[in-house]
Amino acid sequence: MRLGDARSGKLSENITGFSRALRRAGLPLDSSKISLAIEATMLVGVDRKDDLAAALRACLVSRPEDLVVFDQMFAAFFKDPELTRQLLSQLLPKAPSAPKGLPLKSRVQEALAAKNKRNDPFKAKEDELQLDAAMTASDQVRLQQADFQSLSASEFQLVERLARKIALPLPRIQGRRTRSGRKGERIHGAQTLRLAAKYDGEPWALPRLQRQKQVLPLLILVDISGSMERYARLLLAFLHQSTRNHPRHVFAFGTGLTDLNLPFKQRDPDEMLAQTNVQIQDFAGGTQLGQSLAELRIRHAKKLTGRRTIVLLISDGLDTGSAQTLDSEIAWLKRHSRKVLWLNPLLRFDAYAPLATGAAVLHQRVDGMLAIHNLSRLEELASAMTKLLQKN
Repeated sequence: MRLGDARSGKLSENITGFSRALRRAGLPLDSSKISLAIEATMLVGVDRKDDLAAALRACLVSRPEDLVVFDQMFAAFFKDPELTRQLLSQLLPKAPSAPKGLPLKSRVQEALAAKNKRNDPFKAKEDELQLDAAMTASDQVRLQQADFQSLSASEFQLVERLARKIALPLPRIQGRRTRSGRKGERIHGAQTLRLAAKYDGEPWALPRLQRQKQVLPLLILVDISGSMERYARLLLAFLHQSTRNHPRHVFAFGTGLTDLNLPFKQRDPDEMLAQTNVQIQDFAGGTQLGQSLAELRIRHAKKLTGRRTIVLLISDGLDTGSAQTLDSEIAWLKRHSRKVLWLNPLLRFDAYAPLATGAAVLHQRVDGMLAIHNLSRLEELASAMTKLLQKN
């Protein structure tokens, strides 16, 4: 079979159409990556579907979390071998459905639906979901209440942008340091003597020493296992913006512990997420919280400041490690922090009960459990945390 010339044939249009479908599914693609994919297809040919898939995957996928999306999209486009043989001679027809028993991700479903609605999917302008006057009040209410896991690709991008604007005003406590003020239990001796010297030995007021207000430091632990894929990305973007003026330390955990403090120093959330994708090596794997907390205790114990640190543990509690290790490590963490708060997306279920081994240990040890599965819950997070922190 003759490959032909991409400049005059249909190869470039076909690969471009496939790339646009991936971009609709949320993959970060630009023209340089699409050109590279076209050149790679010319080199490897289309006789072997696995070689074509490997070439396109190498050119178009830059994040581990997008591998599943690529594989499902590729299977939907090139399931029929006849489509591959016709790749250079005609445009791709309507994408077939995914193999039975393989549930498509919502991003893939939306991208395929958008493709099927167009007469010429490769030349039509792509739709973009925007928050403007065209969005009805019911649409906004639905997005406020929609679970992050159920969002389409465009809805997820919109919700992620909205989540970045949500504030998280943490409560302030009285610190050990003092300053001059009108209220306080102790008299400011030095200031009193200065006033006495100024008014012939008779001070007209007794300045007080009052304790300064200070923000509690944060330790943020984010679960990056497969079941937490969407929640992790959106909550990282949310916490990056909402806690940027607070003292904080951020770690991701899966089968191990990953320090995210360097990416969190970036001011741009997109740049932070890009660096986070590079830093994390065990994304969408298993969850061994006990082992990760042991690594935190051994290597980063100084991050916990004088039992004043608030720990935000973001996880669904589906731990695959040892329950004894988790119990001892979470007990150590609680002894060295002010409060340990469990932010659990599974609280979206009304009948949720922490029956899994890891979830049961966390439920017994933590100081409180909060839901973080939609925008409304994120907006209520500050008040809910304040109530929990005020409890003895």
